[in-house]
Amino acid sequence: MISIEGPMGQTQKIQSSASSFKRLGRKYPFIRYGLPMISLTVFGAVGLAHLLQGSKDITKVKEDQEWEILEARKALSRTGPVGAYKPKKISLEDELKALQQKVDINDYEYKKIPRPNEGKSS
Repeated sequence: MISIEGPMGQTQKIQSSASSFKRLGRKYPFIRYGLPMISLTVFGAVGLAHLLQGSKDITKVKEDQEWEILEARKALSRTGPVGAYKPKKISLEDELKALQQKVDINDYEYKKIPRPNEGKSS
């Protein structure tokens, strides 16, 4: 039981209100059990709906941005810059021949590679 410093009347008042609340809970179990359960369900559903709506809004904004980027790219391709670069077809054999002409494998010089423990002075 709650006891508060002060006149005895105030302590009696708090005790009587607490006992009347207990009596009310025994007399009407809906108030003690049903009302909290229903309110928890309703407020939980409202809160969940609020969170989902925020997620949907963010998704919509991202989709709108992606759509704008696609539209801008289509507009650029119609005017020219996106489709202006067209690489020529190159085969691997042609690339190999060009590389062999640039590099002479018969003309080389030996270079000594130092070992990991040679560079340290012990």
